Amino acid sequence: MRKFVAADVSSTSQVRLFLILFFVGLIGILSFLLVDLSALVALFPVPAGEEAPVITPAIKLLAVIQPTVLLAVAVLVGVLLARRVGLSSPFAESVATGQPAPSTLRPQLVPSVLGAVVGSACILLTGIVLRRLSPAQVSERISEFQALLPLPTRLLYGGITEELLLRWGFMTLLVWIGWRVFQKRQSRPTSITFVVAILLSSLVFALAHLPLAVFLIGEITAAIVFFVIVANSAFGVVAGYLYWKYGLESAIISHMLVHVALVLASYAGAYF
Repeated sequence: MRKFVAADVSSTSQVRLFLILFFVGLIGILSFLLVDLSALVALFPVPAGEEAPVITPAIKLLAVIQPTVLLAVAVLVGVLLARRVGLSSPFAESVATGQPAPSTLRPQLVPSVLGAVVGSACILLTGIVLRRLSPAQVSERISEFQALLPLPTRLLYGGITEELLLRWGFMTLLVWIGWRVFQKRQSRPTSITFVVAILLSSLVFALAHLPLAVFLIGEITAAIVFFVIVANSAFGVVAGYLYWKYGLESAIISHMLVHVALVLASYAGAYF
């Protein structure tokens, strides 16, 4: 288990850490511009008598501004609170403080790979269940949607930006709230606080995908809810554990490897 880390980073290093993580996350957001939004919108069912919305430059700009604001808030929360509760981003913190950074990744690599194997297996297995319980058009719709997401977008937005939002920002905040509200007499959060924060952040991560799935399919079924919640929350638990025990980069690497595995599985015909 990693040692508890005191919040002793200088304000200058905190600013550097914020800028490093923010701009890395921003690259992920900008990678979403690689998606053909017109083709993506064409996938969604349009009510009778209505026309599909036209993708204008203003809509594209809004699609970038909104997540950028959320990213800035999440990164700031992590910078201010992560070290206070014993969480960290070893590589980014080393860069921010001018310390040797590459060596911080070595302890994170093996756990990242193992986490990716577990996460990929969970998603693939729930995908098999969904295919057996749903009409063929559901799988076809999901396949069409996934085909519109370029690999760079999956790796950069899914692997990096989502981890900054959900783990570095939201999970860190949950741990801090749990510690300050329910464990005031403790000098550090206990394991149960981390476990609850991991479960809650994973569930939120999964539920955030549900409206998109329902909108894409055009209806809500038990099979779709099962797939979205189980597949996404299962990996969320894995990523949360990696962040807790090994650092943010471990969760990021694992998340990126999961996307690579799912793309390869799709080409092999094993995933939708």
